[in-house]
Amino acid sequence: MSGAAHATAVVIVGAGFAGLSAALALKHAGVDFVVLEAQDHVGGRVESRLNGLGERVDTGGQFLCDDMPEFLALARAYGRQLVETRFDGAPVRQPPLSVAEIERSYAGAMAIRDRLNGFSPDDPSLAGLTVADWLARQPDDDDARDGFRSMIEGLWCLALEDLPAWYLVSNDRRVTNEAPELQYFIAGSAHALAQEMALDLGDRIRLRTEVTGIQSAPTGVRVTTGETDGKDAAPVFAARAVLICLPPATAAKLDYAPVLPTGLAGALGAWRSGAVIKLFLRYPHAFWRERNLSGVVMWRDPAGLFAFDVSPDEAHPTLGFFIGGPLAQETRALGEAGVKKKAIAWLVAALGPEAGEPLDVMLRDWTNDRWSGGAYSDLVVDMGATDAEDVLRAGAPPLFFASSELSPSFPGYIEGAIVAGREGAKKVIATLQSAIATSASGS
Repeated sequence: MSGAAHATAVVIVGAGFAGLSAALALKHAGVDFVVLEAQDHVGGRVESRLNGLGERVDTGGQFLCDDMPEFLALARAYGRQLVETRFDGAPVRQPPLSVAEIERSYAGAMAIRDRLNGFSPDDPSLAGLTVADWLARQPDDDDARDGFRSMIEGLWCLALEDLPAWYLVSNDRRVTNEAPELQYFIAGSAHALAQEMALDLGDRIRLRTEVTGIQSAPTGVRVTTGETDGKDAAPVFAARAVLICLPPATAAKLDYAPVLPTGLAGALGAWRSGAVIKLFLRYPHAFWRERNLSGVVMWRDPAGLFAFDVSPDEAHPTLGFFIGGPLAQETRALGEAGVKKKAIAWLVAALGPEAGEPLDVMLRDWTNDRWSGGAYSDLVVDMGATDAEDVLRAGAPPLFFASSELSPSFPGYIEGAIVAGREGAKKVIATLQSAIATSASGS
């Protein structure tokens, strides 16, 4: 059942960092808009929850570095302090290796990554190859290959067999940081920053309002919603333009009328979300530091595991633990208790029995998340969809798309979401201004 249409200039779908950044840009430009968010909170893939000790923990995206200027500027604008991630001390490699062997293995994995990035995305020799196909042709030893696989599946959360080689090159070239990407996190949570951005938008944000359909016409757009908040009639919104700030695989699930042009529909369907499970283990003391360890644990076998020190201060010793890629899908079958038990066992094998005595273990399983996909970002898996990003960036006015995946810099990161949201807002504003100019000229 649908109610009367609410009129506005622009509807933004999704209140993650892309949607919030776009909304603030529209507000600054004096454009009327509304932000529709299906969940009961803003932030999208950036969220926080209380652990069993009553401490707030970022359970989604949270990290940034000195090479991410927009995220840094935004944090400073809202007075958020940065916490430097601790990496002092020796790392641990699983299966065990000496420090010299760890350095050699890491160097070998990075050499493979640099070699792949030496290609252009449109190099004919990469055509039709997955990353796994390309890797099989390389002369490196098994240790370097295993390290490369674990690195890529841990970062991109998808099997090498599913990743087109050209896409990984294209994506990786836009992640341009020289400082460690895990250099900082935000004191109090990155999610708190999203909440503060939302406060500046006031009642223009509507939570628990799931967008189900978008009907486009030359005169504007009609956005339908589901009955997600116990309403007698689901609200409908009439706008001159709509900006969809959802991951592409999520945006593809909306009902579009008329059917999207073939090229645009194909571009939306070219993506798949990865898979990641994120855990935080809170300990009574930082036992790893007492042994001159950094808390960093890198696994070659199984691939896709990574742990490091994410303590917000000395009083709250915490290890972050990530399970990414195919291993996340495999492990989640154990259920929440089983995943926690398995994660602790992996840490005990790497760091000793004290790793088995956490005060609290918080788990966030992002695999198959209804609203956000299953990981930090969606990835192009269609081997031939080399123009998917360009097609989505162009949109089909008055229908536009903006998500971290489409950012010209740092796709899949909060930095990328901020940039993409602002770029999307610029396109919407330009379209509205063009329509006004056309109307004024009597064309």
